[in-house]
Amino acid sequence: QVQLVESGGGLVQPGGSLRLSCAASGFMFGSYDMAWFRQAPGKERHLVARITTRGEDLDYIDSVKGRFTISRDNAKNTVYLQMNNLSPEDTAVYYCNARFGAGKKMSFASWGQGTQVTVSS
Repeated sequence: QVQLVESGGGLVQPGGSLRLSCAASGFMFGSYDMAWFRQAPGKERHLVARITTRGEDLDYIDSVKGRFTISRDNAKNTVYLQMNNLSPEDTAVYYCNARFGAGKKMSFASWGQGTQVTVSS
């Protein structure tokens, strides 16, 4: 079955950096676009960044462009999110999942536990 294990979160001061990792198993990782999502307290989960199967195309929401970088290592079945110049508005639980289907708007029903990112002085 699909398993997604996120790690790398923590408490960081504004302006700091973190690198998140997501280890995936149970599906053909290299055949799927992958994405990072986040869910802030009291808000819905939403997509932050997406990467195509070989990393040829990257998409970001406007608020993280120029600060976050998504990447993947298909040999390790792992997707990463490098986050620089973090701000308190980035505080959230971060999740990864695949993206597929029409318009690449579907994800696996199984989600990992996420990794908490807290940006605070």
